[in-house]
Amino acid sequence: MPKKSSPEPKFSKRENEVIDVLFQRESATARDVWTALGESRTYSTIRKILSILEEKGHVRHETLGSTFVYSPVEKREKAASSALGRLVDTFFQGSVEGAVSSLLGDSKGQLSSEELDRISVMIEDAKQQARDKK
Repeated sequence: MPKKSSPEPKFSKRENEVIDVLFQRESATARDVWTALGESRTYSTIRKILSILEEKGHVRHETLGSTFVYSPVEKREKAASSALGRLVDTFFQGSVEGAVSSLLGDSKGQLSSEELDRISVMIEDAKQQARDKK
């Protein structure tokens, strides 16, 4: 069965648990994933989830002897960026400003002064990049 060329990461809770282990380790066998999850799922369930993720185009495997070693197709940062873009489109009608406003409003003072300073620097960098494109 052909794999999708650009997978859309929409994970179920169980798929998310499995892909998170792969992101953390970069590659793992089904047994590694099973052990990392504290054996909270059956081994056969983990193998099935890995198979589903591979079929969806999110995971690939290499064969070492008789063992499949799985790894994510995309790096965590790219998958996160894609997921965040979908979230902004879905819940904020594509408005980054709306998303940031919601995040800042929900933080209720939980952001430190240093975090706010780093965010300010990112905003200034984005402004400069926008000016440079003109």
